[in-house]
Amino acid sequence: MQMNPHAADFAINSYSYTLDHTAHQFLDKLADRGYREFELMVYPGHLWPRDMSARDRSSLRRHVEGRGLRLATLNMPNIDMNIAGASDEMRAYSLDLLQRIVELAGDLGAPGVIVGPGKSNPLFSMPRERLMGHFFAALDRLAPIAEKAGTQLYLENMPFAFLPGIDELLAALDNYGRPDIAVIYDVANGWFIKEDIGEALRKCARSGRLKMVHYSDTGQAVYRHDAIGLGSVPFAVVPPVLAEIGHAGRPMLEIISHQADERIEDSVSRLAGMGYGKAHAR
Repeated sequence: MQMNPHAADFAINSYSYTLDHTAHQFLDKLADRGYREFELMVYPGHLWPRDMSARDRSSLRRHVEGRGLRLATLNMPNIDMNIAGASDEMRAYSLDLLQRIVELAGDLGAPGVIVGPGKSNPLFSMPRERLMGHFFAALDRLAPIAEKAGTQLYLENMPFAFLPGIDELLAALDNYGRPDIAVIYDVANGWFIKEDIGEALRKCARSGRLKMVHYSDTGQAVYRHDAIGLGSVPFAVVPPVLAEIGHAGRPMLEIISHQADERIEDSVSRLAGMGYGKAHAR
């Protein structure tokens, strides 16, 4: 596959490659197509803390740096974890794994680790204050570990979390109080719950916590992370807002598809045509 002329202005998440590529293979494949910044999903067989020795970690970091790449973030395997779970055992498992992921991020030189606030039972949720207590207890444990490892926690808006909206998430973080905990805004997640994406990005910027923006497409009836153009996300409204708030980071594409190679290239071309990536290119 030929290099996309816009590749250097975009960043790519490895979600679609977790089942059949190691992180090393994914990085080489996308780097050969011109991409330079990446987010790695933590997934068994792809990138898993328990399976990586100190030598493995050093080798992967050297490889990333040797190819002139940037590892922006590690992303937790959300379906298998819940830091706000009802059982002590689930929370302990989730926090133990997240601790290993945070330490792995430090070893690999990744500036951030994406974390979800945790999930509640959609049919019979425990009281909000109890969920918030579990969430804050998780931050109590993980934030100092991230600081020691030289990385940072990035909290993401997630429609299946007990804090699905950006207003709720930002308010919770303000209440918690640590300014070093950042936010990543996912436009598909926000659109699915019918948020005003432009205003949500402005709120993230005003909070001083915005580090990154995730891009994929979805409708508002069925939750997806599709290629650009397969859903109804109003992508054209975002570049002017990014310029307004001064956010110049590479757009991070989190496309989930069994035809990932083609879908990513088409998505990059579509977004570039709407003005995405130009701020970073400057």
